[in-house]
Amino acid sequence: MGAGRTRWTLPLSASKAATRDRVTRRTLSRVGATRLVPCYVAALVAGAAGAPRMSHRIARRCATTVLDALSVTVTVTGLDHVDPSRPYLVAPLHEGLADPVVLAAQLPLDLTFAARDELFSWRSLGPYLSAAGHLRLPEEGPAAYRTLLAGAPDVVARGESLVVFPQGSVLGIEIAFARGVPALARRLSMPVLPVILTGTHRIWHHPFDPLVETHRRVRMRILPPVPASAASRRWNDLERTMKAIAMDDPDVRRYDPDRDGWWDGYRFEIDPAFPDLAARVADHRRALAEEPAWT
Repeated sequence: MGAGRTRWTLPLSASKAATRDRVTRRTLSRVGATRLVPCYVAALVAGAAGAPRMSHRIARRCATTVLDALSVTVTVTGLDHVDPSRPYLVAPLHEGLADPVVLAAQLPLDLTFAARDELFSWRSLGPYLSAAGHLRLPEEGPAAYRTLLAGAPDVVARGESLVVFPQGSVLGIEIAFARGVPALARRLSMPVLPVILTGTHRIWHHPFDPLVETHRRVRMRILPPVPASAASRRWNDLERTMKAIAMDDPDVRRYDPDRDGWWDGYRFEIDPAFPDLAARVADHRRALAEEPAWT
């Protein structure tokens, strides 16, 4: 563990915490009480009042506050590829639940996120997502794409950028891109903005572990936008390029079924560029399908 780095778990157990950890949590509690809670309340009020611009500014401020409180260092390259005056279909790699925080803090865009339905049921996060107008997606499959098609035009009409994670999963770099993003870009006539994020999974380890860490390093690399008319044709090449760049970072999130579990019943596909893992997952699923059903 690096010098100055703090690790704790959520929910926190005060009885088992070390003195240094208790001090850290007290400090973060003060930060939350004095900075995060007012941000959160203001975001709820702005969303409920139908003031999306104000809501986005507050969200950006809250995201910056979270990163500062956790002493996260973010290195950003390619920001010159972003025109703040126009909306994009933002397509980031997905490593963890800290990804939206980093995107909101660093991109000079008003962002609306396509988020899984389960996140809207979280006690604190759900009311904010609903009030701020983020898109609530069914867990998977064609229904999610239909929801995107129904909700995205309103996002575009407000001049906002829509964030859709092509992998739809935080399991790791090996998860394949879905083809819904380029199809959506073509329907909306919006350029795709590729964003490579690495290191975010080390901030909050959810859903694999409740561990949260401070003083982590995140890299964010923005590639040139892909015109909507070319998105489908270039999608496979774009996936290879984004993942090749991410793999140069030792902090990239990798999927290991022995460590992370098989996630049976959870829909995802392994990128064929990782044939050994793809074969393992296919063998596991085949063995499950061959098991006799209990009656």
